[in-house]
Amino acid sequence: MTLARRGDGIYIRGKTWWLDFRHHGKRHAVRLGKGINKTVARELAGTKRAEILKGEAGIAQKRTHLPFDNACEDFISWAKANKRPKTIQSCRYCVGQLKRSFSGKTLGQIQPFAIEKHKKMRVEENASVSVNRELAVLKALFNRCTAWGKYSGPNPVKEVKLLKEPKGRLRYLDDEEEANLLRHAREPLRTIILVGIYAGLRIQAEALTLKWEDVDFRRGFLTVKAAYAKSGEGRAVNLNSVLKVAL
Repeated sequence: MTLARRGDGIYIRGKTWWLDFRHHGKRHAVRLGKGINKTVARELAGTKRAEILKGEAGIAQKRTHLPFDNACEDFISWAKANKRPKTIQSCRYCVGQLKRSFSGKTLGQIQPFAIEKHKKMRVEENASVSVNRELAVLKALFNRCTAWGKYSGPNPVKEVKLLKEPKGRLRYLDDEEEANLLRHAREPLRTIILVGIYAGLRIQAEALTLKWEDVDFRRGFLTVKAAYAKSGEGRAVNLNSVLKVAL
């Protein structure tokens, strides 16, 4: 293995990796960790080197020292003010799982290697689908803290690959199945189903939040408001004759 000379980069002594470099004539030797591989040592070295250089430049170190638990409280408060109830509920769940691995740490201590350990733990718990949502929330949390000026540094989640999720099989109702479903459905369930079939609305977030003011019978369309649309953008949907009569 080719390694940098002391004073130029990282090197291993025994089983311990060290960062050793000079800046403006001053030497910095920092212990990175024991029993880690070269990739992890390089990641840690990058973080440590950045912290030292920022400190010498007078940049406040406290922006990497924000406790993860405090960051979670700030993030959930932000979600309450900006996200829909279902999204807030999902964020709360993901934050709860993330705290199992990162509670008691600062944001600066959460490195890609630690996130990989959290991912591995969740996979072993058969939570492969959930772990991608958790990583997305963690990435958003770091981004929000950076935007608020409470964290300074790279987003460590960017270095972690998401798990591949199997594509679900698309399932459509044939004409006979649709007719049987509608024949057995009572109101208002029948009309809710029609809104899903003929307008393509997501039932909980879009169909069940419709108000009469959103339905224009004269011009023949209904409006999905931006606050309830998954994309965050409002849209107009044409009413066919079946759905118009049902509404």
